[in-house]
Amino acid sequence: MATTRKGVWDLQQVRDQYLAGEWEAQNQLWSWGYNNIGQLGQNSTTSYSSPIQIPGTTWSSFSCNKHTLATKTDGTLWSWGYNSGTLGQSNTTYYSSPVQIPGTTWSSISGGYGHSLATKTDNTLWAWGSNAQGRLGQNNTTQYSSPVQVPGTTWSSISAGSVHSLALKTDGTLWAWGGGAYGNLGQNNTTQYSSPRQIPGTTWSSVDCGSLRSFAIKTDGTLWGWGRNNQYGELGLNNRTYYSSPVQIPGNTWSSVSSALNHTLATKTDGTLWAWGYNTRGELGLNNRTYYSSPVQIPGTTWSSISAGYATGTGFSLATKTDGTLWSWGSNNNGQLSQPTGSTVYYSSPTQIPGTTWSSISAGNQFSLALKSLVS
Repeated sequence: MATTRKGVWDLQQVRDQYLAGEWEAQNQLWSWGYNNIGQLGQNSTTSYSSPIQIPGTTWSSFSCNKHTLATKTDGTLWSWGYNSGTLGQSNTTYYSSPVQIPGTTWSSISGGYGHSLATKTDNTLWAWGSNAQGRLGQNNTTQYSSPVQVPGTTWSSISAGSVHSLALKTDGTLWAWGGGAYGNLGQNNTTQYSSPRQIPGTTWSSVDCGSLRSFAIKTDGTLWGWGRNNQYGELGLNNRTYYSSPVQIPGNTWSSVSSALNHTLATKTDGTLWAWGYNTRGELGLNNRTYYSSPVQIPGTTWSSISAGYATGTGFSLATKTDGTLWSWGSNNNGQLSQPTGSTVYYSSPTQIPGTTWSSISAGNQFSLALKSLVS
């Protein structure tokens, strides 16, 4: 039980009390936006334009698209929302509340448009859901509604896209599989592969699948993109050329990247935030609706986590700052920005969502998730 304390505490005192067990950590998961199939985890199909808490205080990591995957601190994995096998429940039933996927050693997760990926603490990789074009890495195109293992035991991080998958191994190698019609597998061709194929290099550190495009960062801070790059310049290469092999985006201090349907966000190690691509609803946060084919800075230098989402042919964006504040911009057609809907269907500049203890975020298909980390 938490102990009530009076007076002002400095950060070291807070840390000491927490480590001594007098304060209890809480990781609260909140959701808002479109909820036609229960993707908000509220045991209903009611949409909300303000954050509403999902039961539980031990949530750890999460990822959403049309469905949601989330882990707890005890290593359990939970899913809800759209289900074409994506929920890993051995069925195709939609669930509007979290349901557990068997196992207690789940680690990282990623929800794609129709499939799911997850790693376990033993570095095994598992996939389930739609297997069109081989996106589950099973050397076939059979759909699976329960987790099936992708060969190998040294997987470290993952990203599930609309038709393809990316994954890193602990040796820094990068692998891709699934649909590759736009060169998004980085194999210097437009072939689809139903088993993991290595992309050259051994110093890859993080990955992100957009819609029919891919991004990855190397340990030297360079950012690389490949795949579809139509009239919006979503790859950030100052052109509209498709690339079937990784091409470097200028700069060498990139730290994270998130890409959605047609726009991309990325942070640098100095806390700056950059955006490029489609911008018809202000999803780039630049106070306009101009498309940009090269990275353009969003004001501020204390940005932390980022997530780009989908919104009926357009997009929206979420980002946290180092002070624990949460910001949103872009399309607000279903309240996914947690801003009043009314006649204002979009915001072209970052607008704050109330609260100062937000820690991580995920922007899905017209809905949002965010974690609050507190002690009590």
